[in-house]
Amino acid sequence: MAEIATVARPYAEALFKSVGADMGQGQALAAQLASLATLARSAELQQFADNPKVKPVQVFDIMAGVALGQGLQVDPKAANLLRAVIDNGRLAALPEIASQFNALVNASHGVSDAVIQSAFPIDATQLADVSAALERRFGRKLNPRVEIDPELIGGIRVVVGDEVLDTSVRARLEQMRTALTA
Repeated sequence: MAEIATVARPYAEALFKSVGADMGQGQALAAQLASLATLARSAELQQFADNPKVKPVQVFDIMAGVALGQGLQVDPKAANLLRAVIDNGRLAALPEIASQFNALVNASHGVSDAVIQSAFPIDATQLADVSAALERRFGRKLNPRVEIDPELIGGIRVVVGDEVLDTSVRARLEQMRTALTA
């Protein structure tokens, strides 16, 4: 995975430099790249793109057509990036490029993505309260995303970048097990 991250970095940084300080365009491009990355993960598309008889323009046309069919208007900057990625045979790196670009946009505006794992669904009011507490805890603005994980039993587990805050029942039981067997 480190190799894909290394390959993806220059593409993400170049796109980020082309956006500049325009937060709106950066977020819009991040959303477009996320959609295109979802398409790029398709095994059928990867197989088609890897076929030596298929020209890069054909791969681009198919991706642009599918995106358009899903109601996604591809920004010229995203289209240029997609062309460069396809021309260089790096379509498999597109999901990582999208991830790194999103991280650059967020970091430039003091925002981080937060994955909140919970054993049970969290409604909007609870999410607002949890987000406010987490923003105080981590000292920055967060973009929360909730994932349901019944194995947590109760509580939440939060991942912000490389920081993890685990207040789940499963983590507490694991700590107790470790203490008892030590």
